[in-house]
Amino acid sequence: MTAPAPDLAARYQAGDLRALARAVTLAEAGLPAARPLLKIARSGGIRSVVLGITGSPGSGKSTLTDALIAELRAQGKRVAVLAVDPSSPYSGGAILGDRIRMLRHHADSGVFVRSLASRGALGGLSARTMAVLALLEGGGFDWIILETVGVGQSEVDVAAACDHTLLVVTPAGGDGVQAFKAGIMEIADVIAVNKADLPGSSRTVRELTSAQALGWHDEHTWLAPVRKTIASQGEGVGSVIEAVLKHRAHLGEAGLQERRRLRAEFEVRSLVQERLLRRARDAGGDLYARVAKGELDAEAAADELLGGS
Repeated sequence: MTAPAPDLAARYQAGDLRALARAVTLAEAGLPAARPLLKIARSGGIRSVVLGITGSPGSGKSTLTDALIAELRAQGKRVAVLAVDPSSPYSGGAILGDRIRMLRHHADSGVFVRSLASRGALGGLSARTMAVLALLEGGGFDWIILETVGVGQSEVDVAAACDHTLLVVTPAGGDGVQAFKAGIMEIADVIAVNKADLPGSSRTVRELTSAQALGWHDEHTWLAPVRKTIASQGEGVGSVIEAVLKHRAHLGEAGLQERRRLRAEFEVRSLVQERLLRRARDAGGDLYARVAKGELDAEAAADELLGGS
């Protein structure tokens, strides 16, 4: 195993943001030098509030994230943001533009913002996302916010990656109804009806609240609080933070430990998936051409890629 530079681990443990940035780069690239740093990061146990933010494009996730940073910094909390942007299926590139929206915090040493590409992950979250989250937590941040692109399976994956999931919807466009259809309500721990100055916000709150009441629940069931926000003006942000902390108290130590176990499971599965996809790419076009010609069936091709398992 390749060890990191001797001073990198010491600087990382001391809270040096440049060392953290270097550690994140190593982890995102999947380099062996990141492993000793990850061991250090994970040795401290649960230290941060890890909040995942998801919702449909245009719901104001990035604006709400920016407002959350401002509110948490006003409370004296150190905040890290990990924004996952989709990679192009053609070029493999990603815009990584979330840092542009949060430029007002660039000179604040209590804020660390990093963008990651999804790197073609089937669920929208890179297999390296969990490692980066661990490094951020080891960096001593009070809150870590993971913002996803909010399309498809990433809305479910973010629940496996974080302690708490914030679903952002808007009054316009039937976001509340779409949340019911997609089953996203099941993974939301807190719901923000953003752009609440638009018509229909009160109706959306009622719909979301009523939908939760229809399902089976008992006195131990957590029903996601629905909060109105106008992120562009910073309104309602404090109530969202309070709701997240109430959910944290509801989970308790045992609940948080179980969420971390699920995160570890998700990380291992993601790495297995990544390696299998790499093996499939390395197989070249010949294997697929044989399937297309009928010389080999797809099941046999899959078995061959998996080493006959």
